[in-house]
Amino acid sequence: MSERTSSPTPPAAPAATPPGTPRPAARSAAAARAPLAAPPAARAARARVWATRAPLLPALIFLIVVTQLPFVATLVISLFRWNALYPDDRAFAGLDNYDEVIGDSALRGAVVTTVLLTVTVVLVSLLLGLGLALLLDRRFPGRGVVRTMAIAPFLIVPVAAALLWKHVLFNAEYGLFNGLLARVGDVFGFDAPQPDWISDMPRGAVEAALVWQWTPFMMLILLAGLQSRPLELTEAARIDGANDWQIFRHLTLPHLRRYLELGALLGSIYIVQNFDAVFTLTKGGLDTANLPFVIHEEFTQAQDYGVASAAGVLVVIGSIALAVFALRVVSSLFREEGSRA
Repeated sequence: MSERTSSPTPPAAPAATPPGTPRPAARSAAAARAPLAAPPAARAARARVWATRAPLLPALIFLIVVTQLPFVATLVISLFRWNALYPDDRAFAGLDNYDEVIGDSALRGAVVTTVLLTVTVVLVSLLLGLGLALLLDRRFPGRGVVRTMAIAPFLIVPVAAALLWKHVLFNAEYGLFNGLLARVGDVFGFDAPQPDWISDMPRGAVEAALVWQWTPFMMLILLAGLQSRPLELTEAARIDGANDWQIFRHLTLPHLRRYLELGALLGSIYIVQNFDAVFTLTKGGLDTANLPFVIHEEFTQAQDYGVASAAGVLVVIGSIALAVFALRVVSSLFREEGSRA
């Protein structure tokens, strides 16, 4: 029996592809498993984004270190019973410090004083700022110089402004106000009163100093609003026979509504936190102690770090709430300007 050597069977030829049928692209298994590389345009765009953000990183880190870390530390301290006069009596207190802040009559009085001070200063500053903005919106010789002089009080350091009012204006012996009263009495032949302004009207003295300093801020915001109003509407109203009061009431005031809200919110944020005027003028006496002053006294005099930190956290929360409304007003202003453009 002879052996037959069988030759290997050749592989079958692939079936012919009908003409006009596209052939599938061949991809190896390794190529299928490899991640898709980002196109050069996308990589260049990401590089440009990081190139614009990188210079801001030092400022962001500085802001976090200076503002956020102290706030976190304050928040932690507010949860502890921590009085420097009793160093051994330090323990976790939970929300007890917040209960003490809310239940303390002195702190409640400081809240009322803060609200009254803020509302009075903001409203009077807005009214005076609106009047100045309407005047400075008109053309007259020397308008630039007058604008610069009107802005000057806002640029003065708050402590220096309070000292100016305390010694130059309010002083009972050599202050300008009593000097003017004495001069008027000499001219008209009567004995003019010489009041002690800070003792006789302590809250009014603090409010006057703050109104003087914050009126230019309101004026700047409202002046920007006046200069952004559409002039064609005003001209059309004048052609139709509208007078100045009607134009102000029906055109100017509605246009300034957002700017009035923005000025009120920003002014409230800063005046709620004001400490310089109260400390410099009255030292918190005569029912003028607001929340920042009470927190300062609680921290430095009573040295109750837990209660002072809890009160500070509540002030920050209130300021954040006002800031949220302010940001919404600003964003709505930007949207209106964008739609108008």
